[in-house]
Amino acid sequence: MSDAFILVDDPHAAHAMPVHAVRPGALDDVLDKLPPAAAAFAKGTGFSATIGNLMAVPDANGAICAYLAGLGADGRAFHLARLARSLPAGAYQLVGLQDDEVEEAHRGFALGHYWFTRYKSLAPDPDERPRLVLPEALDETRLTLIADGAHLARDLINIPACDMGPEAVEMAAIDLATSHGAATQVFTGHELLREDFPMIHAVGRAAASAPRLIDITWGDIDAPKLTLVGKGVTFDTGGLDLKPGSAMALMKKDMGGAANVLGLAHMIMEAQLPVRLRVLLPTVENAIGAGAFRPGDILRSRKGLTVEIGNTDAEGRLILADALAYGDEDAPELMIDLATLTGAARAALGPDVPPFYTNDNQLAQELAQAQHDTMDALWQMPLFAPYDDMLNSKIADVNHIGSSPFGGSITAALFLQRFVSRAQSWLHVDIYGWTPKNLPECPEGGRDQAIRALFHLLEKRYGG
Repeated sequence: MSDAFILVDDPHAAHAMPVHAVRPGALDDVLDKLPPAAAAFAKGTGFSATIGNLMAVPDANGAICAYLAGLGADGRAFHLARLARSLPAGAYQLVGLQDDEVEEAHRGFALGHYWFTRYKSLAPDPDERPRLVLPEALDETRLTLIADGAHLARDLINIPACDMGPEAVEMAAIDLATSHGAATQVFTGHELLREDFPMIHAVGRAAASAPRLIDITWGDIDAPKLTLVGKGVTFDTGGLDLKPGSAMALMKKDMGGAANVLGLAHMIMEAQLPVRLRVLLPTVENAIGAGAFRPGDILRSRKGLTVEIGNTDAEGRLILADALAYGDEDAPELMIDLATLTGAARAALGPDVPPFYTNDNQLAQELAQAQHDTMDALWQMPLFAPYDDMLNSKIADVNHIGSSPFGGSITAALFLQRFVSRAQSWLHVDIYGWTPKNLPECPEGGRDQAIRALFHLLEKRYGG
Protein backbone atom coordinates (compact mmCIF):
# COMPACT_ATOMS: atom_id res chain seq x y z
CA MET A 1 0.00 0.00 0.00
CA SER A 2 1.17 3.54 -0.73
CA ASP A 3 2.69 5.37 2.22
CA ALA A 4 3.01 8.72 0.47
CA PHE A 5 0.78 10.69 2.84
CA ILE A 6 0.54 11.84 6.43
CA LEU A 7 -2.93 12.71 7.69
CA VAL A 8 -3.46 16.10 9.30
CA ASP A 9 -4.08 14.59 12.75
CA ASP A 10 -0.71 12.81 12.71
CA PRO A 11 1.81 14.39 15.15
CA HIS A 12 4.33 14.72 12.32
CA ALA A 13 1.94 16.98 10.42
CA ALA A 14 2.45 19.86 12.83
CA HIS A 15 6.16 20.00 11.94
CA ALA A 16 5.81 19.58 8.18
CA MET A 17 8.17 21.64 6.05
CA PRO A 18 6.39 23.94 3.58
CA VAL A 19 7.07 23.42 -0.12
CA HIS A 20 6.00 26.43 -2.17
CA ALA A 21 4.83 25.66 -5.70
CA VAL A 22 6.07 28.62 -7.72
CA ARG A 23 5.55 29.95 -11.22
CA PRO A 24 7.88 32.68 -12.54
CA GLY A 25 5.20 35.35 -12.57
CA ALA A 26 4.31 34.73 -8.94
CA LEU A 27 7.87 34.40 -7.59
CA ASP A 28 7.96 37.83 -5.97
CA ASP A 29 4.68 37.18 -4.16
CA VAL A 30 6.04 33.92 -2.76
CA LEU A 31 9.33 35.52 -1.68
CA ASP A 32 7.39 38.24 0.17
CA LYS A 33 5.85 35.50 2.36
CA LEU A 34 9.22 34.01 3.32
CA PRO A 35 11.47 35.18 6.17
CA PRO A 36 13.77 37.97 4.89
CA ALA A 37 16.90 35.78 5.03
CA ALA A 38 15.19 33.04 3.01
CA ALA A 39 13.92 35.50 0.41
CA ALA A 40 17.34 37.11 0.09
CA PHE A 41 18.95 33.67 -0.36
CA ALA A 42 16.52 32.72 -3.14
CA LYS A 43 17.09 36.02 -4.94
CA GLY A 44 20.84 35.82 -4.50
CA THR A 45 21.09 32.34 -5.94
CA GLY A 46 18.85 33.19 -8.89
CA PHE A 47 15.95 30.79 -8.31
CA SER A 48 13.96 30.99 -11.54
CA ALA A 49 10.87 28.80 -10.88
CA THR A 50 11.47 26.84 -14.07
CA ILE A 51 9.76 23.47 -14.17
CA GLY A 52 11.55 20.94 -11.98
CA ASN A 53 13.70 23.52 -10.20
CA LEU A 54 13.88 22.73 -6.47
CA MET A 55 15.64 24.87 -3.86
CA ALA A 56 15.99 24.66 -0.08
CA VAL A 57 16.02 28.11 1.53
CA PRO A 58 17.50 28.84 4.96
CA ASP A 59 16.35 31.14 7.75
CA ALA A 60 18.60 33.68 9.50
CA ASN A 61 20.26 30.90 11.51
CA GLY A 62 21.10 28.83 8.45
CA ALA A 63 18.46 26.15 9.09
CA ILE A 64 16.25 25.15 6.16
CA CYS A 65 12.83 26.72 6.65
CA ALA A 66 11.14 26.00 3.30
CA TYR A 67 11.54 24.64 -0.20
CA LEU A 68 10.71 26.31 -3.49
CA ALA A 69 9.50 24.04 -6.29
CA GLY A 70 9.31 25.52 -9.77
CA LEU A 71 6.34 24.81 -12.03
CA GLY A 72 7.44 26.90 -15.00
CA ALA A 73 5.14 29.31 -16.76
CA ASP A 74 2.83 26.62 -18.15
CA GLY A 75 3.62 23.55 -16.08
CA ARG A 76 0.83 21.58 -14.46
CA ALA A 77 0.74 20.74 -10.77
CA PHE A 78 1.08 17.06 -11.69
CA HIS A 79 4.78 17.68 -12.32
CA LEU A 80 5.28 18.07 -8.58
CA ALA A 81 5.32 14.27 -8.67
CA ARG A 82 9.10 14.61 -8.93
CA LEU A 83 9.19 15.82 -5.30
CA ALA A 84 8.54 12.24 -4.16
CA ARG A 85 12.06 11.32 -5.30
CA SER A 86 13.92 14.61 -4.95
CA LEU A 87 13.03 15.78 -1.43
CA PRO A 88 14.94 14.40 1.57
CA ALA A 89 13.13 12.17 4.04
CA GLY A 90 10.63 14.02 6.20
CA ALA A 91 7.17 15.52 6.37
CA TYR A 92 6.17 18.23 3.89
CA GLN A 93 3.16 20.35 3.04
CA LEU A 94 2.42 21.81 -0.39
CA VAL A 95 1.44 25.48 -0.40
CA GLY A 96 0.71 28.02 -3.10
CA LEU A 97 -1.49 25.85 -5.29
CA GLN A 98 -4.79 26.91 -6.83
CA ASP A 99 -7.86 25.03 -5.58
CA ASP A 100 -8.15 23.07 -8.82
CA GLU A 101 -4.48 22.01 -8.64
CA VAL A 102 -4.42 20.48 -5.16
CA GLU A 103 -5.76 17.03 -6.03
CA GLU A 104 -3.61 16.74 -9.15
CA ALA A 105 -0.43 17.63 -7.27
CA HIS A 106 -1.03 15.09 -4.51
CA ARG A 107 -2.04 12.42 -7.01
CA GLY A 108 1.19 12.99 -8.89
CA PHE A 109 3.21 12.77 -5.68
CA ALA A 110 1.56 9.45 -4.76
CA LEU A 111 2.38 8.04 -8.20
CA GLY A 112 5.98 9.24 -7.98
CA HIS A 113 6.38 7.69 -4.52
CA TYR A 114 7.64 4.41 -5.98
CA TRP A 115 10.81 2.37 -5.57
CA PHE A 116 11.56 -1.11 -6.93
CA THR A 117 13.97 -2.66 -4.42
CA ARG A 118 13.10 -6.37 -4.56
CA TYR A 119 16.59 -7.39 -5.68
CA LYS A 120 18.63 -4.81 -3.73
CA SER A 121 20.73 -6.28 -0.91
CA LEU A 122 20.96 -2.84 0.71
CA ALA A 123 17.55 -1.43 -0.05
CA PRO A 124 16.82 2.06 1.34
CA ASP A 125 14.71 2.18 4.48
CA PRO A 126 11.10 2.97 3.47
CA ASP A 127 10.93 5.37 6.42
CA GLU A 128 13.72 7.42 4.85
CA ARG A 129 11.43 8.88 2.22
CA PRO A 130 9.48 12.13 1.94
CA ARG A 131 5.77 12.19 2.73
CA LEU A 132 3.12 14.85 2.21
CA VAL A 133 0.54 16.05 4.68
CA LEU A 134 -2.76 15.34 2.95
CA PRO A 135 -5.31 18.17 3.03
CA GLU A 136 -8.55 17.16 4.72
CA ALA A 137 -10.53 17.96 1.57
CA LEU A 138 -8.81 15.19 -0.41
CA ASP A 139 -9.87 11.55 -0.49
CA GLU A 140 -6.91 9.48 0.73
CA THR A 141 -8.60 6.22 -0.28
CA ARG A 142 -9.01 7.27 -3.91
CA LEU A 143 -5.51 8.69 -4.25
CA THR A 144 -4.02 5.59 -2.67
CA LEU A 145 -5.92 3.07 -4.79
CA ILE A 146 -4.82 4.85 -7.97
CA ALA A 147 -1.20 4.85 -6.83
CA ASP A 148 -1.39 1.24 -5.64
CA GLY A 149 -2.83 0.07 -8.96
CA ALA A 150 -0.11 1.90 -10.89
CA HIS A 151 2.62 0.56 -8.59
CA LEU A 152 1.28 -2.99 -8.90
CA ALA A 153 1.58 -2.79 -12.69
CA ARG A 154 5.14 -1.47 -12.42
CA ASP A 155 6.19 -4.15 -9.93
CA LEU A 156 4.92 -6.98 -12.11
CA ILE A 157 6.71 -5.62 -15.18
CA ASN A 158 9.97 -4.93 -13.33
CA ILE A 159 10.27 -8.49 -11.99
CA PRO A 160 12.39 -10.50 -14.46
CA ALA A 161 11.02 -13.50 -16.32
CA CYS A 162 12.95 -15.94 -14.11
CA ASP A 163 10.54 -14.94 -11.31
CA MET A 164 7.55 -13.78 -13.36
CA GLY A 165 6.69 -16.62 -15.70
CA PRO A 166 3.16 -17.79 -16.48
CA GLU A 167 2.76 -19.49 -13.08
CA ALA A 168 3.81 -16.32 -11.23
CA VAL A 169 1.39 -14.19 -13.26
CA GLU A 170 -1.34 -16.63 -12.34
CA MET A 171 -0.45 -16.40 -8.64
CA ALA A 172 -0.37 -12.59 -8.77
CA ALA A 173 -3.80 -12.59 -10.41
CA ILE A 174 -5.24 -15.04 -7.88
CA ASP A 175 -3.78 -13.07 -4.97
CA LEU A 176 -5.40 -9.88 -6.27
CA ALA A 177 -8.71 -11.61 -6.93
CA THR A 178 -8.74 -13.21 -3.47
CA SER A 179 -8.02 -9.91 -1.77
CA HIS A 180 -11.14 -8.44 -3.40
CA GLY A 181 -13.41 -11.48 -3.09
CA ALA A 182 -13.37 -12.17 -6.83
CA ALA A 183 -13.77 -15.60 -8.43
CA THR A 184 -11.06 -17.16 -10.58
CA GLN A 185 -10.81 -19.91 -13.16
CA VAL A 186 -7.61 -20.95 -14.95
CA PHE A 187 -7.27 -23.11 -18.06
CA THR A 188 -3.75 -24.57 -18.30
CA GLY A 189 -1.79 -26.59 -20.84
CA HIS A 190 -3.88 -29.16 -22.69
CA GLU A 191 -7.03 -27.82 -21.00
CA LEU A 192 -6.70 -24.95 -23.47
CA LEU A 193 -7.27 -27.36 -26.32
CA ARG A 194 -10.22 -29.07 -24.62
CA GLU A 195 -11.81 -25.69 -23.87
CA ASP A 196 -11.10 -24.37 -27.40
CA PHE A 197 -8.27 -21.86 -27.00
CA PRO A 198 -6.02 -23.28 -29.73
CA MET A 199 -3.94 -20.17 -30.45
CA ILE A 200 -3.07 -19.52 -26.80
CA HIS A 201 -1.94 -23.13 -26.58
CA ALA A 202 0.08 -23.00 -29.83
CA VAL A 203 2.02 -19.89 -28.83
CA GLY A 204 2.97 -21.17 -25.38
CA ARG A 205 3.32 -24.92 -25.87
CA ALA A 206 7.12 -24.91 -26.39
CA ALA A 207 7.87 -23.31 -23.01
CA ALA A 208 8.74 -25.17 -19.82
CA SER A 209 5.89 -23.39 -18.05
CA ALA A 210 2.54 -24.28 -19.61
CA PRO A 211 0.42 -21.61 -21.30
CA ARG A 212 -2.77 -20.60 -19.55
CA LEU A 213 -5.82 -18.37 -19.63
CA ILE A 214 -6.68 -16.66 -16.35
CA ASP A 215 -10.33 -15.65 -15.91
CA ILE A 216 -11.41 -13.39 -13.01
CA THR A 217 -14.98 -12.27 -12.31
CA TRP A 218 -16.15 -9.73 -9.73
CA GLY A 219 -19.19 -7.60 -8.99
CA ASP A 220 -22.95 -7.76 -9.19
CA ILE A 221 -24.03 -10.16 -11.92
CA ASP A 222 -26.73 -7.68 -13.01
CA ALA A 223 -24.35 -4.70 -13.27
CA PRO A 224 -23.04 -3.42 -16.64
CA LYS A 225 -20.53 -5.89 -18.06
CA LEU A 226 -16.95 -4.59 -18.31
CA THR A 227 -14.30 -6.96 -19.68
CA LEU A 228 -10.55 -6.30 -19.54
CA VAL A 229 -8.11 -8.35 -21.61
CA GLY A 230 -4.35 -8.15 -21.06
CA LYS A 231 -1.53 -9.63 -23.11
CA GLY A 232 0.58 -11.78 -20.81
CA VAL A 233 3.70 -12.85 -22.72
CA THR A 234 6.11 -13.24 -19.82
CA PHE A 235 9.12 -13.37 -22.13
CA ASP A 236 9.27 -13.08 -25.89
CA THR A 237 12.25 -14.64 -27.64
CA GLY A 238 10.50 -14.08 -30.94
CA GLY A 239 10.03 -17.84 -31.23
CA LEU A 240 11.56 -19.43 -34.31
CA ASP A 241 11.72 -15.94 -35.83
CA LEU A 242 14.28 -15.26 -33.13
CA LYS A 243 14.85 -11.71 -31.95
CA PRO A 244 18.40 -10.35 -31.90
CA GLY A 245 19.83 -9.96 -28.42
CA SER A 246 19.38 -6.19 -28.40
CA ALA A 247 15.65 -6.58 -29.07
CA MET A 248 15.29 -9.30 -26.42
CA ALA A 249 16.77 -7.30 -23.53
CA LEU A 250 13.47 -5.78 -22.38
CA MET A 251 11.20 -8.67 -23.22
CA LYS A 252 10.32 -9.27 -19.58
CA LYS A 253 7.98 -6.31 -20.16
CA ASP A 254 5.96 -8.15 -22.82
CA MET A 255 3.42 -9.04 -20.14
CA GLY A 256 2.87 -5.31 -19.58
CA GLY A 257 -0.69 -5.55 -20.86
CA ALA A 258 -1.58 -8.17 -18.24
CA ALA A 259 0.26 -6.17 -15.55
CA ASN A 260 -1.62 -3.00 -16.38
CA VAL A 261 -4.95 -4.81 -16.55
CA LEU A 262 -4.35 -6.15 -13.04
CA GLY A 263 -3.49 -2.64 -11.87
CA LEU A 264 -6.69 -1.27 -13.40
CA ALA A 265 -8.72 -4.15 -11.95
CA HIS A 266 -7.38 -3.30 -8.49
CA MET A 267 -8.53 0.32 -8.91
CA ILE A 268 -11.99 -0.76 -10.05
CA MET A 269 -12.53 -3.30 -7.28
CA GLU A 270 -11.02 -1.16 -4.52
CA ALA A 271 -13.26 1.74 -5.59
CA GLN A 272 -16.27 -0.62 -5.69
CA LEU A 273 -17.36 0.63 -9.10
CA PRO A 274 -20.82 -0.78 -9.91
CA VAL A 275 -19.79 -3.04 -12.78
CA ARG A 276 -19.68 -6.75 -13.53
CA LEU A 277 -15.93 -6.96 -14.05
CA ARG A 278 -14.27 -9.71 -16.00
CA VAL A 279 -10.50 -9.96 -16.42
CA LEU A 280 -9.00 -12.27 -19.05
CA LEU A 281 -5.23 -12.80 -19.13
CA PRO A 282 -3.87 -15.08 -21.86
CA THR A 283 -0.46 -15.88 -20.39
CA VAL A 284 2.42 -17.64 -22.14
CA GLU A 285 6.15 -17.62 -22.71
CA ASN A 286 7.07 -17.44 -26.40
CA ALA A 287 9.94 -19.91 -26.29
CA ILE A 288 11.92 -22.03 -28.73
CA GLY A 289 11.62 -25.81 -28.57
CA ALA A 290 10.47 -28.90 -30.40
CA GLY A 291 6.86 -27.86 -29.98
CA ALA A 292 7.26 -24.27 -31.16
CA PHE A 293 4.78 -23.03 -33.73
CA ARG A 294 6.31 -22.09 -37.08
CA PRO A 295 6.12 -19.42 -39.77
CA GLY A 296 3.68 -20.68 -42.38
CA ASP A 297 1.63 -22.75 -39.94
CA ILE A 298 -2.14 -22.45 -40.10
CA LEU A 299 -3.81 -22.14 -36.69
CA ARG A 300 -7.49 -22.45 -36.00
CA SER A 301 -8.81 -19.80 -33.61
CA ARG A 302 -11.59 -19.95 -31.02
CA LYS A 303 -13.59 -17.70 -33.33
CA GLY A 304 -13.39 -20.39 -36.02
CA LEU A 305 -11.21 -18.33 -38.36
CA THR A 306 -8.06 -19.97 -39.69
CA VAL A 307 -4.93 -17.89 -39.25
CA GLU A 308 -1.75 -18.10 -41.32
CA ILE A 309 1.38 -17.39 -39.30
CA GLY A 310 3.49 -14.78 -41.01
CA ASN A 311 6.03 -14.34 -38.22
CA THR A 312 6.26 -16.05 -34.83
CA ASP A 313 7.48 -12.80 -33.27
CA ALA A 314 3.95 -11.40 -33.66
CA GLU A 315 2.53 -13.81 -31.09
CA GLY A 316 0.71 -11.37 -28.83
CA ARG A 317 -2.16 -10.76 -31.21
CA LEU A 318 -2.72 -14.53 -31.48
CA ILE A 319 -3.27 -15.07 -27.76
CA LEU A 320 -5.31 -11.86 -27.54
CA ALA A 321 -7.53 -13.06 -30.40
CA ASP A 322 -8.63 -16.18 -28.53
CA ALA A 323 -9.17 -14.22 -25.32
CA LEU A 324 -11.12 -11.46 -27.09
CA ALA A 325 -13.32 -14.02 -28.81
CA TYR A 326 -14.01 -15.64 -25.43
CA GLY A 327 -14.85 -12.34 -23.76
CA ASP A 328 -16.96 -11.28 -26.72
CA GLU A 329 -19.22 -14.32 -26.29
CA ASP A 330 -20.54 -12.68 -23.12
CA ALA A 331 -21.57 -9.55 -25.09
CA PRO A 332 -20.08 -7.04 -22.62
CA GLU A 333 -21.11 -3.41 -22.64
CA LEU A 334 -17.44 -2.45 -22.91
CA MET A 335 -14.39 -4.59 -23.67
CA ILE A 336 -10.88 -3.14 -23.37
CA ASP A 337 -7.62 -4.83 -24.26
CA LEU A 338 -4.14 -3.61 -23.32
CA ALA A 339 -1.06 -5.04 -24.99
CA THR A 340 2.61 -4.31 -25.61
CA LEU A 341 1.86 -5.19 -29.19
CA THR A 342 3.88 -3.44 -31.90
CA GLY A 343 7.15 -1.66 -32.47
CA ALA A 344 5.28 0.30 -35.13
CA ALA A 345 3.36 2.13 -32.39
CA ARG A 346 6.64 3.23 -30.83
CA ALA A 347 8.04 4.31 -34.20
CA ALA A 348 4.96 6.45 -34.75
CA LEU A 349 4.39 7.95 -31.30
CA GLY A 350 7.40 7.10 -29.15
CA PRO A 351 7.39 5.35 -25.75
CA ASP A 352 5.22 7.92 -23.94
CA VAL A 353 2.08 8.10 -26.09
CA PRO A 354 0.26 4.80 -26.68
CA PRO A 355 -2.17 4.75 -29.60
CA PHE A 356 -5.71 3.55 -29.04
CA TYR A 357 -8.29 2.21 -31.49
CA THR A 358 -12.07 2.15 -31.33
CA ASN A 359 -15.07 2.68 -33.59
CA ASP A 360 -17.02 4.15 -30.66
CA ASN A 361 -16.73 7.91 -31.15
CA GLN A 362 -18.26 8.73 -27.78
CA LEU A 363 -15.78 6.46 -26.02
CA ALA A 364 -12.91 8.05 -27.96
CA GLN A 365 -14.01 11.52 -26.88
CA GLU A 366 -14.31 10.45 -23.26
CA LEU A 367 -10.87 8.88 -23.34
CA ALA A 368 -9.31 11.94 -24.97
CA GLN A 369 -10.63 14.06 -22.11
CA ALA A 370 -9.60 11.50 -19.49
CA GLN A 371 -6.01 11.33 -20.72
CA HIS A 372 -5.81 15.13 -20.48
CA ASP A 373 -7.31 15.20 -16.99
CA THR A 374 -4.97 12.52 -15.65
CA MET A 375 -1.75 13.35 -17.54
CA ASP A 376 -1.83 9.76 -18.82
CA ALA A 377 -1.08 10.33 -22.50
CA LEU A 378 -3.00 8.50 -25.25
CA TRP A 379 -3.70 9.26 -28.91
CA GLN A 380 -6.43 7.91 -31.15
CA MET A 381 -5.39 6.13 -34.33
CA PRO A 382 -7.75 4.97 -37.10
CA LEU A 383 -9.09 1.49 -37.75
CA PHE A 384 -8.41 2.26 -41.41
CA ALA A 385 -10.45 -0.30 -43.32
CA PRO A 386 -8.51 -0.17 -46.63
CA TYR A 387 -5.45 -1.56 -44.81
CA ASP A 388 -7.43 -4.72 -44.06
CA ASP A 389 -6.34 -6.08 -47.43
CA MET A 390 -2.78 -6.30 -46.07
CA LEU A 391 -3.96 -9.21 -43.92
CA ASN A 392 -5.19 -11.31 -46.85
CA SER A 393 -3.98 -14.91 -47.00
CA LYS A 394 -4.03 -17.16 -50.05
CA ILE A 395 -4.51 -20.33 -48.00
CA ALA A 396 -6.28 -19.26 -44.77
CA ASP A 397 -8.99 -16.86 -43.68
CA VAL A 398 -6.44 -14.28 -42.57
CA ASN A 399 -2.72 -13.71 -42.13
CA HIS A 400 -1.90 -12.37 -38.69
CA ILE A 401 0.66 -9.81 -39.93
CA GLY A 402 0.48 -7.26 -42.69
CA SER A 403 1.99 -7.82 -46.12
CA SER A 404 3.58 -4.35 -46.00
CA PRO A 405 6.10 -2.88 -43.52
CA PHE A 406 3.82 0.15 -43.18
CA GLY A 407 0.98 0.74 -40.72
CA GLY A 408 1.91 -2.13 -38.41
CA SER A 409 0.01 -0.91 -35.36
CA ILE A 410 -3.10 -0.32 -37.47
CA THR A 411 -3.01 -3.75 -39.13
CA ALA A 412 -2.54 -5.38 -35.72
CA ALA A 413 -5.65 -3.59 -34.47
CA LEU A 414 -7.57 -4.59 -37.61
CA PHE A 415 -6.58 -8.22 -37.01
CA LEU A 416 -7.91 -8.08 -33.44
CA GLN A 417 -11.12 -6.41 -34.59
CA ARG A 418 -12.06 -9.60 -36.46
CA PHE A 419 -12.51 -11.37 -33.13
CA VAL A 420 -14.96 -8.86 -31.63
CA SER A 421 -18.55 -8.79 -32.86
CA ARG A 422 -20.95 -8.90 -29.90
CA ALA A 423 -19.39 -6.40 -27.49
CA GLN A 424 -21.30 -3.13 -27.58
CA SER A 425 -18.03 -1.19 -27.54
CA TRP A 426 -14.39 -2.26 -27.90
CA LEU A 427 -11.15 -0.41 -27.22
CA HIS A 428 -7.63 -1.58 -28.06
CA VAL A 429 -4.59 0.18 -26.56
CA ASP A 430 -1.08 -0.56 -27.87
CA ILE A 431 1.06 0.31 -24.84
CA TYR A 432 4.85 0.23 -24.35
CA GLY A 433 4.80 -0.60 -20.64
CA TRP A 434 8.24 0.90 -20.00
CA THR A 435 9.91 4.26 -19.59
CA PRO A 436 13.53 4.48 -20.77
CA LYS A 437 14.13 7.55 -18.58
CA ASN A 438 13.05 8.89 -15.22
CA LEU A 439 9.72 10.72 -15.41
CA PRO A 440 8.26 12.87 -12.61
CA GLU A 441 5.64 10.21 -11.83
CA CYS A 442 7.61 7.06 -12.70
CA PRO A 443 11.30 6.10 -12.53
CA GLU A 444 13.02 4.32 -15.40
CA GLY A 445 11.59 0.83 -15.77
CA GLY A 446 8.16 -0.79 -15.81
CA ARG A 447 5.40 1.70 -16.39
CA ASP A 448 1.68 1.94 -15.89
CA GLN A 449 0.12 3.25 -19.10
CA ALA A 450 -3.49 4.07 -19.97
CA ILE A 451 -4.93 2.70 -16.72
CA ARG A 452 -5.18 6.01 -14.88
CA ALA A 453 -7.03 7.55 -17.81
CA LEU A 454 -9.24 4.48 -18.13
CA PHE A 455 -10.09 4.45 -14.44
CA HIS A 456 -11.00 8.15 -14.63
CA LEU A 457 -13.25 7.40 -17.61
CA LEU A 458 -14.89 4.45 -15.85
CA GLU A 459 -15.50 6.50 -12.69
CA LYS A 460 -17.30 9.12 -14.72
CA ARG A 461 -19.24 6.57 -16.78
CA TYR A 462 -20.33 4.25 -13.97
CA GLY A 463 -20.00 6.38 -10.84
CA GLY A 464 -18.29 5.33 -7.65
